[in-house]
Amino acid sequence: MHHDELMGKVQVLAHLPDRNTAERAAHAVVSTLAERLPAGLARHVAAQLPPDMAVAMTEMTDTSGDGSGATGERFGLTAFAGRIADRAGTDEETALRNAVAVLEVLDAALAPELTERMAGALPADIRELLPVGRAAEYT
Repeated sequence: MHHDELMGKVQVLAHLPDRNTAERAAHAVVSTLAERLPAGLARHVAAQLPPDMAVAMTEMTDTSGDGSGATGERFGLTAFAGRIADRAGTDEETALRNAVAVLEVLDAALAPELTERMAGALPADIRELLPVGRAAEYT
């Protein structure tokens, strides 16, 4: 999926007023997701994203300063929403709405097995934001 298509879908799904807001939301979600995922998995996800989104993800895997790319921080939905809100300059309710939209677009952009691995690496409360997580509620 190309950058413009990805941002257009995020804008529509999250009901955002313009492309800049969609980009800010998408980068905030991807960066926060990268903090939560194990570094190797985050790099695999980044490899399937458009270059600017890949940078948002891989920057977070390289913040340890020792070159290890250590991420996989342990935090739940409240911290996830708070970090997205801080990065995007929104409130937590808007951040969660944006996260659902971005994760839905990522679900369409990524290989299904990668989405499943990502879901398996997330705690249940964050996993529920993923389309696969929401679908599991009904099975």
